[in-house]
Amino acid sequence: MRVLGIDPGLARTGFGIVDGVGGRYQAVDYGVVTTAGEFPERLVQLYRSLAELVARHSPDALSIESVFQGPNVASLVKLSHARAAAILAAGLKGLPVAEYTPMQIKRAVTGRGGADKTQVGFMVTRLLNLREPPKPLDASDALAAALCHLHRAVLAERIRT
Repeated sequence: MRVLGIDPGLARTGFGIVDGVGGRYQAVDYGVVTTAGEFPERLVQLYRSLAELVARHSPDALSIESVFQGPNVASLVKLSHARAAAILAAGLKGLPVAEYTPMQIKRAVTGRGGADKTQVGFMVTRLLNLREPPKPLDASDALAAALCHLHRAVLAERIRT
């Protein structure tokens, strides 16, 4: 199974594509999509970049961090728009979309829902056998979102058999 993980943001959205087979994981691609300009232009740039990633890598699913309570409403609204652009890029290609809270993602990767970004980066590096932690942290968080979905898929398969 190939999963596209997304750590949404309007100025910078992290992405991570991970292949998973039977509890073994491999990073395929990761990085960030950056946007500039006015708000509508940023959404179009984000959508197009993510749609291109979906077309290039043909993931089986999208795993995205759900909206959490932010410091202010304006930031939360912008984050919600960025999430919508990502969900639309996947949904128009027929991909199933899974949403996980930041706590669920951290717990899946580190075993602790309250882990900090450094701990998440460390465990992503170990689980994916990378030479160094993915940078920036948005990419690491996106890989963690993909791993969270893959962990859930492995658990579901074990329950079925």
